[in-house]
Amino acid sequence: MTKGYLSFVLHAHLPYVRHPEHEEFLEEQWFFEGMTETYIPLLDMMEGLVRDNIDFRFTMSLTPPLMSMMADGLLQERYLRHLNRSIELAWKELHRTRGTPFHPAAEMYNHKLRHARWLFADRWGRNLVSGFRHFQELGKLEVITCCATHGFLPMLRVSPETVRAQISVACDSYEKHMGRRPRGIWLAECGYFPGVDDVLWDNGIRFFFVDSHGILHAESRPKYGVYAPLYCPRGAAAFGRDYESSKQVWSAKEGYPGDLNYRDFYRDIGFDLDFDYVRPYIHPYDIRIMTGFKYHRITGATEHKEPYNPHVARETAASHAGNFLFNRQRQAEYLCDVMGKPPIIVAPYDAELYGHWWYEGVDWLNFLFRKIACDQDTIKLITPWEYLCWHPKNQLARPSESSWGNKGYAEVWCNGTNDWIYRHLHEAAFRMTEMARAYPTPDDNLRRALKQMARELLLAQASDWAFIMNSGTMVEYAVKRTKDHIWRFTKLYEDIKNLSLDMNFVSELEWKDNIFPEIDYRAFA
Repeated sequence: MTKGYLSFVLHAHLPYVRHPEHEEFLEEQWFFEGMTETYIPLLDMMEGLVRDNIDFRFTMSLTPPLMSMMADGLLQERYLRHLNRSIELAWKELHRTRGTPFHPAAEMYNHKLRHARWLFADRWGRNLVSGFRHFQELGKLEVITCCATHGFLPMLRVSPETVRAQISVACDSYEKHMGRRPRGIWLAECGYFPGVDDVLWDNGIRFFFVDSHGILHAESRPKYGVYAPLYCPRGAAAFGRDYESSKQVWSAKEGYPGDLNYRDFYRDIGFDLDFDYVRPYIHPYDIRIMTGFKYHRITGATEHKEPYNPHVARETAASHAGNFLFNRQRQAEYLCDVMGKPPIIVAPYDAELYGHWWYEGVDWLNFLFRKIACDQDTIKLITPWEYLCWHPKNQLARPSESSWGNKGYAEVWCNGTNDWIYRHLHEAAFRMTEMARAYPTPDDNLRRALKQMARELLLAQASDWAFIMNSGTMVEYAVKRTKDHIWRFTKLYEDIKNLSLDMNFVSELEWKDNIFPEIDYRAFA
């Protein structure tokens, strides 16, 4: 008998890191790593579950920048080149590690990389969006959208037009890639403020997510806490994060990824081996970077690391999946008795935790879904949309302003490291609205310039840049990206105002910053 529902939500996002002006660009590596270690393994997991007739459900947000990069021909070609280079290194590693405790891991990498190339190039025709769309159409996956460029809406609401544009452009982009309008959204950084739910409803969005305190501090006390959604006044449903299930995975001290048998993320041959050996597989400017070949397990809080054993790590992942299931069963049984109805336990995570940061995470998820389907009947996997269809009656209350960032509000994205960006973002937003209202029916050249202004503004508004500035790593790149997009926007604005539009400049920007080719700049009007 079903005592509760478990809703897994994986938030898949990367900033738009496409640089055609360079033959190779360091930050494009973020995309390549995500493809190899997270997105392709997740598709492979779903393929295996369907093949074995295992029923499953979960939700993924694929942000517009990520989908755009997955569908981009240049990045597809560069990723294939990256894969081929990694496979070449894997062959070398098979020979180098023969007769050592590291050889089983080398064999694993060789197999996984070759399989990844087949999945990418042959199974999904280089465009992974088609893979995620396939599983959505099978009814196994609910793909939701996110703000157009992952803009942190609480800090952008100075311009209501910007908030509306971040949502409407995202929905249009989703429809282009997925063939229908999105039913749900992951607000970037879980950044919610009262009233944004009205914008969501106007764009056809029927559910979204907030952190626990967004529900618990709602304007009316939530009868069931985070274990049932709240309907906002217009009708959009807010689902709250379950702290208990999140902690078991996220916690640096108590979470599964810290187990001593799992692969150590930070030990990589790109830094450990002789420079001449790894040189062909790192950045062409002789910058040592992660190669993905890591041969040590976490071992403990020491610099000494023992060899990684893939078999033992998989057994550990299976054990942890069983533990997680056991805890969710007991949690559901208790809550069902208290509430008088089955709770929905919402467990959201960054998708890149699975496979990239926690190498065994996809295996863990695979084991968990199989155990849920085959070993019990206490809890049932569900998507938020399915829950709303089955349980349409829910409490009416507006959540409180919140985010899932450190301390729960906006401090991560507005502090002494990054607060300087907002006066520029706000002024640019006001100017974009001015132009969108001034030129509703422009000629072709002016339309191209206005569309590019909208792209540059949206790219400047990405929350990633403020986050990176706050984190203290890759700060120079984040600052440059913010300044570059604002400068490009401002030049276009001034050129239009001065009747001196340079179409060569517009063409160059269309080539560099080509996200949202069909964008309607009037979204900012």
